[in-house]
Amino acid sequence: MSDFLVALGLVLALEGTLYAAAPGGLKTMMKQAIGTPDSVLRAGGLIALAVGVGLVWLVRH
Repeated sequence: MSDFLVALGLVLALEGTLYAAAPGGLKTMMKQAIGTPDSVLRAGGLIALAVGVGLVWLVRH
């Protein structure tokens, strides 16, 4: 459970850093995401998921 909380804290820290450093860029990116087809967003999410799980597996294995 502590690993999960550490991971959650890292996600929040990275997200917070992005919003603090470049709020205009994130707004632009969100506007572009609205026009992106669901299949492209889904594929990107699945790739990010696979990379994340693979990275955790490599570090913890």
